[in-house]
Amino acid sequence: MAVNPRSLDLVHRPRRLRRSAAIRGMVRETRLSAEMLVLPLFVCSGEGQRREVSSMPGVHQLSVDEIVKEARAAKEDGVPGVLLFGLPDQKDERGDAAWDPEGPVQSAVRALKKELPDLLVITDVCLCEYTSHGHCGLLAGEEILNDESVEQLARVALSHVAAGADIVAPSDMLDGRVGRIREVLDQAGFASIAIMSYAAKYCSAFYAPFRDAADSAPAFGDRRSHQMDPANVEEALREVELDLAEGADIVMVKPAMTYLDVIARVKSEFGVPTAAYHVSGEYAMLKAAARNGWIDEPRAMMETLTAIRRAGADIIVTYYARDAARTLRSAR
Repeated sequence: MAVNPRSLDLVHRPRRLRRSAAIRGMVRETRLSAEMLVLPLFVCSGEGQRREVSSMPGVHQLSVDEIVKEARAAKEDGVPGVLLFGLPDQKDERGDAAWDPEGPVQSAVRALKKELPDLLVITDVCLCEYTSHGHCGLLAGEEILNDESVEQLARVALSHVAAGADIVAPSDMLDGRVGRIREVLDQAGFASIAIMSYAAKYCSAFYAPFRDAADSAPAFGDRRSHQMDPANVEEALREVELDLAEGADIVMVKPAMTYLDVIARVKSEFGVPTAAYHVSGEYAMLKAAARNGWIDEPRAMMETLTAIRRAGADIIVTYYARDAARTLRSAR
């Protein structure tokens, strides 16, 4: 027996606002734009080097000349900024190459600011890519020395800013590093340079492909003594509060997809510029599923990044930055 639609007596029909692409676009609550995307790049030595990372399809280790090409292409796609990680030729127990003025990151910063002065250049500040043991600080036996490591990190940040970096991003999760970096930069006349702190960085299994890209796997143990327990959110809020008190201008939650609740809490409770890092493992999972034909990669990419934005992120660091920017441009 046919049902008379009027007999349902529906006053509210939400589907009315889903009838067409134009209507859906008009009432869309969350807006994703290329302006909020940052592309991570891995800098190595040499010239003409472009080595794909096996666990991260589409991501490469790039020499400085190739970094400039990649950044220029990203900017043409609509991506306003890059985040640089360095791959030194030599490592030691202290990670001294991290603050070498001729190091890979410092050289890339100078080249980028010369060739692309309007590009936003952010530098990751950590020691794990530069230490022979792969840990984020100086060691006494197998223990990371917090305060001594913080001094080394401040030297690294200052070297990046002296080369021309717009923002420094300490990612080590050691106590007090934001305050010390702020103090060192201010004393050196760089009070206008912003700090984007990895304020809530969890000890995550989703970093594994990054360690292939950055050659930064620890030689022993793990990073649970300084990166956060995935079970904790109140602790994340305390970490954010401390970093803001020390002078952070932007705070970051990392990873993104498995910590959307943390992003939302940070944005809601502090109301400050909030970044999220869509990390290597999250990217690699989408790539692997797409290569097996299990998902529609462009749709999954945009749904993922929209979810991160919906949670409250103002800035999204993602290896999909160029693809997403092109997709957004074509949708206009």
